[in-house]
Amino acid sequence: MIKIIGVRFRNVGKIYYFNPKELDVKTGDYVIVETARGVEYGHVVLGPKEVDEEKVIQPLKDVIRIATKKDREKEENNRRKEKEAYEICQKKIRKHGLEMKLIDAEYTFDNNKVLFYFTADGRIDFRELVKDLAAVFKTRIELRQIGVRDETKILGGIGICGRPLCCHTYLSEFAPVSIKMAKEQNLSLNPTKISGVCGRLMCCLKNEQETYEYLNRKLPGLGDRVITPEGLKGEVHSVNVLRQLVKVLVDAGDEKEIREYPVEELKFRPRQNKKEKVKLTQEEMKELARLEE
Repeated sequence: MIKIIGVRFRNVGKIYYFNPKELDVKTGDYVIVETARGVEYGHVVLGPKEVDEEKVIQPLKDVIRIATKKDREKEENNRRKEKEAYEICQKKIRKHGLEMKLIDAEYTFDNNKVLFYFTADGRIDFRELVKDLAAVFKTRIELRQIGVRDETKILGGIGICGRPLCCHTYLSEFAPVSIKMAKEQNLSLNPTKISGVCGRLMCCLKNEQETYEYLNRKLPGLGDRVITPEGLKGEVHSVNVLRQLVKVLVDAGDEKEIREYPVEELKFRPRQNKKEKVKLTQEEMKELARLEE
């Protein structure tokens, strides 16, 4: 067994593990640690706990010290310098006429490196830009191209639900999201209704997928034959997944009638795990494929 703590370096960033040694580190503390990028200032989001050594990527780096008041002041100064670096980089990009969108600037705690995050449609030759920036900042420069999901995670925003974006508030890492999830949840395959602020499939489709899979397994499929509590045979007209209600088209005398029943009152064969066929145009298929990228 080995003792670890979980440290995060940016808002909702990935959690990295370190050895606290004999330091009295608690959740909520700020610590100075050594990373692959150099010395960094991080926030402890997972307090000390013991885990099997096989579950931790070795070698596990040590916590250098608990952050002091001087460290916090230096970190705040770095945040101010990042705003200045962002403005300078924006001007240099315009000067070189590069087709790239600058998203964020970040100083390492020890000022050993300045990272600039940007998005672009294709590959960008930024060698001259790097030389120009290195001459200004007198330190190592790294330009890192990111995707639209990462851009949205950094910038934040409000989702269609009216709440702050999940990726900017609590999601540490992106999970794969697919069109199959939208089908399972019986959502419209209209790209404008199932894509998020980033223009890709909404992350909440993944969050709700497990619940919908469980609830759908308990329901009959559309068009399936069922027997009602009155002993009538009918065809499933529609289902309400969350309420577990089924509307059935039954023969009531000489007329057909739609009646609604709780699923537990109906008799039917267990639902087969068949792929639902949905007719789409080529343009719609291309657009949906883009959303999964």
